[in-house]
Amino acid sequence: MKRAALAITTGLALFAADDLTEGKRWWKHIEFLADDKLQGRNTGSPGHKMAADYIAQEFEKSGLQAAGTKGYIQPVDFAVRQIDEPNSKVEMIANGGAPEKLKFGEEVLLSARATTGGPVEAEAVFVGFGLTVPDVKYDDLKGLDLKGKIVVYLSGGPKDIPGNLKSHFTAERSKFLKAAGVIGTLDIPNPKLMEVPWARTAAARLQPSMSLADPKFDENAGLKVGMRFNPEKAEKLFAGTGHTFAELLKLVDEDKPLPKFPLGKKFRVSTAVKTSAVESQNVVAMLQGTDPKLKDEYVVLSAHLDHLGTAQSVEGDRIFNGAMDNASGVAWLLETARRLKESGMKPRRSLIFVAVTGEEKGLQGSKYFAGNPSVKNAKMVADINMDMVLPLFPLKYLEVQGLGESSLGNDIRAVCAKNNVEVQFDKEPDKNRFIRSDQYSFIKKGVPALAFKFGWVPGSPEEKIFKGWYTDRYHGLSDDLSQPVDLPGAGKFTQILFDLLSRVANADQKPEWNSDSFFKRFATPGKD
Repeated sequence: MKRAALAITTGLALFAADDLTEGKRWWKHIEFLADDKLQGRNTGSPGHKMAADYIAQEFEKSGLQAAGTKGYIQPVDFAVRQIDEPNSKVEMIANGGAPEKLKFGEEVLLSARATTGGPVEAEAVFVGFGLTVPDVKYDDLKGLDLKGKIVVYLSGGPKDIPGNLKSHFTAERSKFLKAAGVIGTLDIPNPKLMEVPWARTAAARLQPSMSLADPKFDENAGLKVGMRFNPEKAEKLFAGTGHTFAELLKLVDEDKPLPKFPLGKKFRVSTAVKTSAVESQNVVAMLQGTDPKLKDEYVVLSAHLDHLGTAQSVEGDRIFNGAMDNASGVAWLLETARRLKESGMKPRRSLIFVAVTGEEKGLQGSKYFAGNPSVKNAKMVADINMDMVLPLFPLKYLEVQGLGESSLGNDIRAVCAKNNVEVQFDKEPDKNRFIRSDQYSFIKKGVPALAFKFGWVPGSPEEKIFKGWYTDRYHGLSDDLSQPVDLPGAGKFTQILFDLLSRVANADQKPEWNSDSFFKRFATPGKD
């Protein structure tokens, strides 16, 4: 990480001094959590444990009660899997011809999470988006014989399927594939939806995969191999089929149905997987509510403390510091706790603060906590999650994921109006952000939730900055302490977060899903 003086967006005179002060307090936490000495806070690493201990100490300073199973710590056991690439091989066999060995990194990646190891040889079938969405009677798998096959699909989904449905059933894809007898997958990213350039994804391909050690949480059981293909090389997959990758992308752009067809190819995959085990940490604290009728209802504030650790085979800076992803969210967790103590606010409902591990490994720590809360008899009624809120420019607009799903939408609207901030819906629903961070673990337990991004309007300089951050820094080595952020904007969001927490914790009624929300089903026993 290259050290540099913190760059602050111009226009500070337009902001109240306390916003800047709050922003500086927020940044101090990031300076510790994203420091090189924590080595990227990889799940289960010594640097992650240093971060967990720091968070526990800050919770204690703020007067929060320890609520882990071991003090503030909730230990989480992980099974670790890492592709042994020198002893692995992926071959493509076209129309009975000679096997072609595919190049790792340049053409194909193996998923450690979805690959069991050992040999697999199977025919490949293109299945469009590979989606099954019962709510709108959409099924890419219908009528196809996929037993024992490797399915090839394009990321994304039809434009006319609502974003929340598409997001959820994207996450549920493997369940339907396994039911159809599929033994392996190969997904091709749509270049227009890629947030991380292929080269950066390929550079991180040897990162170990982690899943919860308890097998009841294993959602990939039954699949033997998972692969991803470089879209720049994807035409070779469709050679001889009568279709081209360019044609398929054009159909997506025009929102026309994708054909399904055999590729006339087999994949022969021989995979070696290194396995191990590691313990990591959720950090959990609470503040007991004061209203006898409401204190058993808990409002959860969450943020993930893990990041990606260090890069393999990179010269120079090798540390994924994760300043915005997600030291920033943890910093807001800590600042909210501090403000609670300084304000003397006594919430009617109880509060849970949880810094979760393993988000980068597939929402693992939040999945574990939501399924095994360390707070006894806690009835969780809301989750407010902070992950990459991205204060890259002044806070004029706040994009809220989940805005139209529950009564929490009314709460954030009221709070933002009080703070002269305009609320926006998610402008890029095809990016599936509402299901890609830890709030989704709570949503699947029936808990209404919100997540946030600093907002922008199309065509503005802020849009360029926002999208440029994803291209240049997301999951990159440059998400470090040298990047420019807007401290007054960060401070203003601290106030919004505190006001939102106060409003939800002290309301007469608990948050409820809207009657037309897709996610309401998770609050109904027996409905999935």
